[in-house]
Amino acid sequence: MDNINLVESFTELKDVKNIDKESMIKIMQEVFQTIILKKYGSTDNFDIIVNPNKGDLEIWRNRLVIDDNADDYDENIHIKFTDVNKIESGFEIGEDYSDEVKITDFGRRSISSIRQILKSKIIDLGKESLYKKYKDREGEIFTCEVYQILRKEAIVIDDEGNEFVLPKTEQVPGDFYRKGDSIRAILQKVSIDNGKLFMTLSRTSNKFLEKLFELEIPEVFDGLITVKAVVREPGSKAKVAVESYDDRIDPVGTCVGVKGSRIHSIVRELNNENIDVISYTTNKSLFVTRALGQSKATVELNEEKKTANVVIPSENISLAIGKGGMNIKLASKISGYKINVFSDVEHNEDVLLEDFSDEIDGWIIDEFKKVGFDTAKSVLKADFNYIVKQTDLEEETIREIIKILETEFN
Repeated sequence: MDNINLVESFTELKDVKNIDKESMIKIMQEVFQTIILKKYGSTDNFDIIVNPNKGDLEIWRNRLVIDDNADDYDENIHIKFTDVNKIESGFEIGEDYSDEVKITDFGRRSISSIRQILKSKIIDLGKESLYKKYKDREGEIFTCEVYQILRKEAIVIDDEGNEFVLPKTEQVPGDFYRKGDSIRAILQKVSIDNGKLFMTLSRTSNKFLEKLFELEIPEVFDGLITVKAVVREPGSKAKVAVESYDDRIDPVGTCVGVKGSRIHSIVRELNNENIDVISYTTNKSLFVTRALGQSKATVELNEEKKTANVVIPSENISLAIGKGGMNIKLASKISGYKINVFSDVEHNEDVLLEDFSDEIDGWIIDEFKKVGFDTAKSVLKADFNYIVKQTDLEEETIREIIKILETEFN
């Protein structure tokens, strides 16, 4: 058995992806240093030369030519003058002689062990290299090709031929794949467990939907629009809160596009998952109503219990709750409040002044609240002159506020 046959395992794996030549050479050298040390007791006078392109290896032992009668003769590091000149003439005492060590010199058992160790180390190095490469890419979207369909997962490969797992639990309901199909998914987790590398993809994570917004909507990719929050029931419904720091940009309209042109590509990607795009605001009451999709609502927040009691017209109750409670469930998740919806049969519910913050300046609302006017009806029922006397507001301002509040109930 010659050197090339021994490193057959090396030549088979020399094209293993993401393993550089230096690392491969280091593995070969380490393995053979171990076997040399075991057989000869030292590696100091050995040179191990690896050619990773050809997959071959040479081992040279360097020995000092000494007198035939020398007392300190050591066969591993010395060679007698007479012996060396039988092999090749012209050597003098004190010169160095190098001869090649054949792999067969190590014995059949060692050869078999070397082959197994080589394979194991190269495979492990490949796993570690892939782990380092892809661990930093967690959260990125990958376009892959379906390689194999199993009962609980799909095996897919990227354009470099590396394998990923897309578990059934991470597939959008309605996903159906055949071998060779192209899919998009986010790299959710990269890990090594019991020596096995796992690179897991997901199409159900909230992050996947957020990344789709970045891919499909240039303003999100450029940072002009920020995705503040995402909640999903994969395959059914999702809510995405967006915000723009540029007052000239309508974040919702920009994301949806003309006649839904922009959002449709994302909806199709997610098997017609219904996506509500809502405008983010730090006004918690207003954000709750936007999350529910109800503009006409009275919201009472309990910050301690993180609950929101919302009163809306009775005909809108079913819409607010949604099929199977889906809408109110997602609205609760994205707002951070447990939402309780109540109906006002007469449609004349009162409204907190804070809910008019988009139309009335905050300092004006604060002036009303200082003298006990917390709701719209409390202002409308009060005597005009009384409001003038109790507040520091101009009459013109008060009349304008009353008009705004009256419009709400009319």
